[in-house]
Amino acid sequence: MESRTALVTGAGRGIGRATAICLSARGDRVLAVARTEDDLRSLAAAAPVDYLAETVGTTGGCARIAEEARNRLGRVDILVCNAGIDLDEPPIWDQESTAWRQVMAVNLDAPFELTRLLTGEMIGRRWGRIVMVSSTAGTAGGPAMAAYCASKHGVLGLMRSVACDVAPFGVTCNAVAPGWVRTPMSDRTAEREAARRGVSPEMVWQERTSSYAAGRAVEPGEVASVIAFLTSEAAAAVNGETVTIALGEVW
Repeated sequence: MESRTALVTGAGRGIGRATAICLSARGDRVLAVARTEDDLRSLAAAAPVDYLAETVGTTGGCARIAEEARNRLGRVDILVCNAGIDLDEPPIWDQESTAWRQVMAVNLDAPFELTRLLTGEMIGRRWGRIVMVSSTAGTAGGPAMAAYCASKHGVLGLMRSVACDVAPFGVTCNAVAPGWVRTPMSDRTAEREAARRGVSPEMVWQERTSSYAAGRAVEPGEVASVIAFLTSEAAAAVNGETVTIALGEVW
């Protein structure tokens, strides 16, 4: 496949890191973006990627990311909107609007802003791949997860609309919806749940994996492999789709 350029957000850890490594390994030029420069340095030591320490949580941050990607890569062929946050949310009656806005800014506003800023150039070249990372929480609800579930549902609606816009121009937009994946963010949710229940985080993970018939969690690299396919030439006919990666489970 012809070498392409790729922008991957939330690339410092977990799924984003695995995706940056995977795309780089197949020959793509990758700009990895995350807030924590130490994580990005570690990534750059493991794979030949360029990196940028910047937040996606503001419109200004997204604008700087888009501009820096153009400057460094020349163009952006592939956009992977992976950055996300999952706060310790209370039930809806105790939810703070500031927490709601923080989650929406990173999980939903950022994919909108980056797609808005970069898709026009893909249209002009008549080639592009956009993948938005949602979650099984984007297709089902959970208690004390109003902001997270709403943001991940919103990502799927955004993806479907963008897919309709870009379809005539050789550009695709799809989403992945991972279930339980052992990442630093999922470890934090396990720690919070464990503290509330008075159990160990490892017990929480044992419960999560035992709820899957496969008896294990999804690996970050497995999600990255699906993203790599969706951003390839082979996936030209796949558009507006959500690929659930949860070992056959719903959540």
